[in-house]
Amino acid sequence: MAIKRIHSGGAFEPKIGYCRAVVAGGFVHVAGTVGEGADVVAQCRSALAVVEAALKEAGASFADVVRVTYMLPDCADFEACWPALVETFGENPPAATMIECGLIDSKYKIEIEVTALAPTTGD
Repeated sequence: MAIKRIHSGGAFEPKIGYCRAVVAGGFVHVAGTVGEGADVVAQCRSALAVVEAALKEAGASFADVVRVTYMLPDCADFEACWPALVETFGENPPAATMIECGLIDSKYKIEIEVTALAPTTGD
């Protein structure tokens, strides 16, 4: 079984030793992803754009996401993100978990991790 590793060029990838996503075992596993912006909604949208690019490179989309985990230092910030999440997942909502925890840098207000079905290759 082939494993495909997807790198986004993010600053933390070489520092920590990971890649943005791994396609293996019939799934696309996208690493926890933070975004840029002044507030939690901007960071949420930015992180979702990075996740979307990784999914696209793997041949998948948000419609293929089966599991999502949201990590926030302040759970009170989560509700502000809900409209962006509904817009993103629409008619294909995944199973979801929200965890309140510390992130790698205090400037980050949300981190998003997803698992999606990988495209079938017909092999």
